[in-house]
Order: sequence, then structure tokens, then C-alpha cells
Amino acid sequence: MTTTPTPGQAVTGALTEQGTPRTPHKLTRLEKRAIATKGKLSSPWASGIAILIAILWTIPSLGLLITSFRPQEDIRKSGWWTVFTGNASFTMDNYNEALYGNSNDLATFFVNSFVITIPAVLIPITLSLLAAYAFAWIKFPGRNFLFVAVFSLQVVPLQVALVPLLSDYVNWDVNGSYWTVWLSHSIFALPLAIFLLHNFMKDIPASLVEAARVDGAGHVKIFFRVLFPLLVPAIASFGIFQFLWVWNDLLVGLTFAAPEYQPLTVKIAELAGSRGGDWYLLTAGAFIAMVVPLVVFVALQRYFVRGMLAGAVKG
Repeated sequence: MTTTPTPGQAVTGALTEQGTPRTPHKLTRLEKRAIATKGKLSSPWASGIAILIAILWTIPSLGLLITSFRPQEDIRKSGWWTVFTGNASFTMDNYNEALYGNSNDLATFFVNSFVITIPAVLIPITLSLLAAYAFAWIKFPGRNFLFVAVFSLQVVPLQVALVPLLSDYVNWDVNGSYWTVWLSHSIFALPLAIFLLHNFMKDIPASLVEAARVDGAGHVKIFFRVLFPLLVPAIASFGIFQFLWVWNDLLVGLTFAAPEYQPLTVKIAELAGSRGGDWYLLTAGAFIAMVVPLVVFVALQRYFVRGMLAGAVKG
């Protein structure tokens, strides 16, 4: 015989198999915070403000895009918003001159940026994965102190290290090559990479690692069979961050790379000419430099927030 729950019981909770009311679930502090935040973000006012900020943020980029397709004479005579009044003309000459012009040739430096960026992303990811695993799952003397020391390096400005690194590269006779740029970007990226991946690893249940150890797995098998598949969001998140940083970097490439190895950003900085006469090409050069990071971010953005927030919120 079944028991029909009364309205009061329906409010307080469902009946158990024995007929006694089930104790209502008590929300944790994290769940209450998530509910409150969801309510604030889903309000019409929050949506309207977000749309307004997005529009204001997009207007300069829209103006830059329109200007990059306008003829040189029109750019000098009127603003980009005048194209909406009619009689607007567009051309690809700015892009052709920026990419293949005799004095510019951004196509070569575009390839240089790829050659610099890809190893500068893979090297710190590889090293930081090994270091993060050691800090998270291997006990050794001074582990906590060393981790704090590595984390504290994030507050050191990279400008402080430019002159000492340059002196060392000159002494080692490797100055001006791709290696100096790869090593410099890897050194500056390791503290954040280790911190991010360590926090993500610590969120993985210890029971998974213990079960693998009971089955006879060593550190190598635990890392590649158990942890690595779960680290994809964190790796992708840092990969996006590092890719954008290296691709858009000017200081490191200008300091350590020889002219023939310099990235795209260095050439764009020189695109206007010594007297600024070719400044109209800067808009085309800016979008040439923007297209690759934009594609990378859009393709992998779903991993970005998940990886950056890993380990940041505790219940």
C-alpha cells in the first residue's frame, strides 16, 4: 500500500521507503554563492550592461577594421565613420603593401612569429607539467617552501631580467637566435604555468592516484594514464594564455632576436616608417597580427575559463 504525501511533506521533502520524510538538503556555502551569483548575472539589468559594454568595446575595433580597407587618400581626409554616409570606397592595397611591399614584407615576419610562438608554448607546458606533478603528488623536503618561491616569481617584472639574460646569452654565444627568444619566454612563463597546473592537479581526487598505486602503477604510468587525460582543460587554458602573450610580445623579441629572426610585432612597430609617413598601413598590419590569436582564442575558449578557475574556489 502506498502513502500519498501531504502538501506539507511535498514541501519539506519526499518520503523515504519507510514512509518517513526525507531530511531537506542543506546547501553548502559554495552552492549558496553560486545561486546568488546566477541570480545577479541572469537579471535584465546585468544583461543590458553586458551588451552595452560589448558594443562600446567593439566600436574601436570596428573602426580599425573599416580603416584598414580604405584608400590612403580617404584615410587622410576623413574619419572611418563617414563610410556610413555613402560614397565610400574600399581597397585591398593596404594589405598588399603591408604583406608584400618592398620595405615591409610582413609575410616573412608572420612566419617568424609562428616559429617563435609554437616552441615557446610547448616548452613551458612540458616543464611545468613535470614540476606541477612533483609539487602535487611527490613528497620531498622543502616542497612547500620551493612551491611558494616559484609562485612568488610571478610578481617579478620581466624587465628586471632582460639585461642579465642578455649578458648570459652573449657569453654563451647564442645571442640573436631563436633559442634566446624560446628560452626567455619559457623562463617568464614557468611560474604561472606551474601554479595553474598544480592547482588543477590538486583538485583531482587522491583516490584515483591511490587506486593506480595499488594496481602497481609508478609515477610515469600515473601521470600519463590517470592525470594527463584530466589535465586537458588546464593545458589548453595555459596554452591560450601563453600563445597570446608570446604572439603579441614586442619587448622580448626586440631585445633578444636578431633582425632576421624578429617577430611580427617588431616589424609592425616600424611599419609607419622613420618619419611616420606610412602610418595608414598600421591598421592593416594590426589586423594581420590579430587574425591568428583571434582564431586560437575562439577555437579553444571553452577551456579557458575552466582552466583559469581550477582550484580557485573551494567548498
